[in-house]
Amino acid sequence: MNIERSKELFAKACRHIPGGVNSPVRACKSVGCEPLFIERAAGSRVYDADGNEYIDFVCSWGPMILGHNHPAVVAAIREALDSGTSFGAPTSKEIALAELVTGALPSVEKVRFVSSGTEATMSAVRLARGFTGRAKVVKFDGCFHGHADSFLIKAGSGVLTLGIPGSPGVPEDIVKNTISIPYNNEEILEKTLRGLAGEIACVIVEPVAGNMGVVPPAPGFLQALRRLTSELGIVLIFDEVITGFRLGLGGAQEYYGIRPDLTCLGKIIGGGLPVGAYGGKREIMDQIAPDGPVYQAGTLSGNPLAMAAGAATLRELSRPGFYQELEEKAARFAAGLSELAERHLPGQTTLNRVGSMMTAFFTPGPVTDNESSGRSDTARYAAHYRNMREQGIWLAPAQFEAAFISAAQSEADLALALEKSEWSFKKLRDQEKSR
Repeated sequence: MNIERSKELFAKACRHIPGGVNSPVRACKSVGCEPLFIERAAGSRVYDADGNEYIDFVCSWGPMILGHNHPAVVAAIREALDSGTSFGAPTSKEIALAELVTGALPSVEKVRFVSSGTEATMSAVRLARGFTGRAKVVKFDGCFHGHADSFLIKAGSGVLTLGIPGSPGVPEDIVKNTISIPYNNEEILEKTLRGLAGEIACVIVEPVAGNMGVVPPAPGFLQALRRLTSELGIVLIFDEVITGFRLGLGGAQEYYGIRPDLTCLGKIIGGGLPVGAYGGKREIMDQIAPDGPVYQAGTLSGNPLAMAAGAATLRELSRPGFYQELEEKAARFAAGLSELAERHLPGQTTLNRVGSMMTAFFTPGPVTDNESSGRSDTARYAAHYRNMREQGIWLAPAQFEAAFISAAQSEADLALALEKSEWSFKKLRDQEKSR
C-alpha cells in the first residue's frame, strides 16, 4: 500500500507542529509506524492522502456513531452555517440541544455546554469543590478524564500508551489533592472514602473505562460507589464523554441503573464537531456563575454549528430500535473476532465489550483494571495494527483504546474486517512459531 503522500505530510508537519500531530497518540509511535493523513470520510470509511480506503473502527475516537457525513447532520451544519459561525451570545440552538440532553438523562436537570471533554471534567470538579467546600478528588488508575493537571496521575489513554508516569508541569500542590485508586476494587474504594470523607469533594469515574482499553465495571462496583458517596456527602461524577449516547440514549447511567450527581459529556453530543458538557442536579448546577459563585466561561461555548450537529445526531439516535440494532451488530462482530483469536492465538487474547465499544487485548484474561490491562503484549498489538492497516482496516493506533462500531458499518464491512483479522492472527501465529 502506497502512503508516500502521508509520509511527506508528516515530515512537513513535524517542522511546524510538536511531534507532527495535535494529539499524541495520533503520531503512531506505540505501533511503530508513521501516521496516515486522512483527507475525507463517508459512511463507514475514511480515505488517506494517497487515496487509500479504510473501514473505520476509530470513528473519530467515538463520536461518529452514525458514520461519517450523515445526511441529517451535514444538513443541520449547512443550515446553521448560513446564519454564521459564532456569535458569543445565546442562541436557540443551545436550548434545543439542552432539551434533548436533559430529556435523555434523568440525572441531568441542568446542563452547561463547553468546547471539549477536558473542559467539561475540569469544570465539573471545580463545581464539586465549590459545592462541598472540600479540596480532594478521587479518581481511578487508568481512567482518563482529559489533560487537566488534576487528572494526569495514573491516567489512561495517551499517557498510558506513551508510558508517561503523569506529566512534568503539574505542581505538587495540585497532585496532593488528587487520589488515584484501583478501578473495580470495592475494598480499597470504601477504605479510601471513609478514611478521608470530610476532605473529599468528589469521585470521578468512567463508568465503563475506555482509556485503558474497554474495561467494564465489576458487578456491584458502581452500586457501591453510589451508596458510599451518597452516605458520605461526596459528589459522584460520571465521566460519560465516551459512554454518553454510545451505550444507549441514557448512557452508562441508564445501562447500569445508577444516577450520578454530575455527568460529563462530549464526543457524540457534538455530532463530530468540538463540544463538551457537564450537567446534573439543579442544586449543584445553580452554583455556577452567573447564578452562583463558581466561575466558568468560554468564548465558543454553545457554538451554533456544534449545537446543530449535536441536536441532529441525538434526534437520529432517538429512532426506535437504533441501539438494539447496534448492539446486535456489535455482539456478532465481537463473537466472531473472539472465535478467530482463540482459534489462531489460543489463550493469548481477551476481548472486552460493552455495547458498541470493545477492545481486543493481547493478553490472557481477565482484564478488569489498569494492572491487568497493562500486561498486554503491546508489541503484538502494534504488529496487528500494522497488518490491519495494510489490509484497509482502520484501528486505533494504541492497545489501550476502544474500537467502535457505527451504524454505517454494513454486515459486509464487518465480515471483511473479520476476514482481515483472521489473516493478521495467522500471520502473528506464524511469526511466533518462526522465532
